[in-house]
Amino acid sequence: MPYVNVRITDEGVTPEQKAAVIAGVTDVLVDVLGKDPSTTHVVIDEVPLANWGIGGLPVEQYRRRR
Repeated sequence: MPYVNVRITDEGVTPEQKAAVIAGVTDVLVDVLGKDPSTTHVVIDEVPLANWGIGGLPVEQYRRRR
């Protein structure tokens, strides 16, 4: 029973995009590992952007550097 937890920032991801992520992750587990899709669990956690950091910086500050 695979369990995959996907964490993304809460920047306006649509229900359709979430459904595509769930389907895509499930397909990868089926194709690569031969897992049963009916027992594959995919959970998407949306993290507030203010709670995400990269390279020691809040993500918004990190993005401005680039």
